[in-house]
Amino acid sequence: MRDYYEELWQRLPAELEPPDWELRRDFLLGEVRPGERVLDLGSGSGVFTAALAEAGARPVGAEVAEAAVSRAGTQHPSLDFVLVPIDGPLPFQDNTFDLVWSSEVIEHLADTAGWLSEVRRVLAPRGRLLLTTPSHGRLRLALHGVEPFSEPLGDHLHLYTRRSLGELLNEFGFVDVSVRTAGGPPLLRRLLLARAVR
Repeated sequence: MRDYYEELWQRLPAELEPPDWELRRDFLLGEVRPGERVLDLGSGSGVFTAALAEAGARPVGAEVAEAAVSRAGTQHPSLDFVLVPIDGPLPFQDNTFDLVWSSEVIEHLADTAGWLSEVRRVLAPRGRLLLTTPSHGRLRLALHGVEPFSEPLGDHLHLYTRRSLGELLNEFGFVDVSVRTAGGPPLLRRLLLARAVR
């Protein structure tokens, strides 16, 4: 799987604005506080890591592909980016971060349970987790089908609804869980924005 992401990051154009950039950035920056230690887990080219730094946080970007870490480091040389294993423990001490931000990542995970356990481990007590992932409500799936997100050679392994994502976070011991939809017309929202507390 690591080879897939290495190849993907080598192919992607150098100047790449994430989909729903403003919506996702506003969700993140509405939560972060100056001075907080923040893990951008799945940092890609580092654009959210840079936004966190500009907001006064102390971010670390983490990625599974060396090509992404290299690109982010080149584009944002004053920020910290680290390579993390695609499965297995994160290279951080317990209770390290006040906030973990992971945008458009959870749907790609083969071991969601292991990943959420690691996120909880590196979060400080009462630390917050912010997630975004595609929304797969019933009407959206009825109109567009599941095919765009379940290609045989694609990398989307899970499809989430508001309810299923909320239940997952509750099951892993997170509290004050809230999941809302965003982007697009009512009943056809394309994103889930989730917040949870350790």
